[in-house]
Amino acid sequence: MINEISFAQNKSAAAFDKQGHRGCRGLMPENTIPAMLHALDLGVTTLEMDVVISKDQKVLLSHEPFFNHEITVKPNGEAVKEQEEKQLNIYRMQYDEISQYDVGSLAHPRFPKQLKMKVHKPLLSDVFEQVKKYCSEKKRALPFFNIETKSLPIGDGVYHPRPAEFVDLLMQAIQQAGMETFVTIQSFDFRTLQYLHEKYPQISTAMLIEEDDQRDIETQLTALGFQPSIYSPHYRLVTENLLKFCHSRNIKVIPWTVNNKAEIQRLRKMGVDGIITDYPDLFE
Repeated sequence: MINEISFAQNKSAAAFDKQGHRGCRGLMPENTIPAMLHALDLGVTTLEMDVVISKDQKVLLSHEPFFNHEITVKPNGEAVKEQEEKQLNIYRMQYDEISQYDVGSLAHPRFPKQLKMKVHKPLLSDVFEQVKKYCSEKKRALPFFNIETKSLPIGDGVYHPRPAEFVDLLMQAIQQAGMETFVTIQSFDFRTLQYLHEKYPQISTAMLIEEDDQRDIETQLTALGFQPSIYSPHYRLVTENLLKFCHSRNIKVIPWTVNNKAEIQRLRKMGVDGIITDYPDLFE
């Protein structure tokens, strides 16, 4: 059972939130248990990850709702081709089948430092279990979990359930693991955040903002309809005025995805509340 002491230690440690993107994508296969555990060794305070839904309503880690050709080997040993990847629709597959695909053995074209290993897309429940076990063995406080709902209106009923069902399935997995106080739900799809805020108002929320979003922050907040816990823009959007605006309203600013040490240091000096990076080893 998670105790109050570990939670208090965790909150203190997270004064500046060091977030490992997809675990530590620059160093280990993304959104896998080995990536999450290695990120813990590198001192992250929050594990960032993406979730999708399988045909049998399992919540599992994956950035796309299909098997990306850059990282996937099929059960027969053949690499997934780009032209077939979207046909390998996770929302149309049972988890037993999904777990047979290897998403760690291919050399990633954009992350040459990434360690290769045979590994599959894990269930969120298994991630929680393994992280709890690891932290207990290492006698360290539990991290937080920043979980992105991967959904778009165009994908409803095709690549994922509609927002209410998606969020209810995610929250069921979180509640069964007793992790409500350790999670933030983030999304570019404001619909999932709006439903979450309405039905599960106690859960921390983060609004993700694309680099090409031309709206000012007040317009974005109006579109969301409530004040989130965290404003999470592309790092190039961070300005002194943005930080002043958010902090005056008690909204944390945690930009993504910063993979340069000098840029991490610059943003920290500006006063961001945390940073999401593929390379947690760049944190001091």
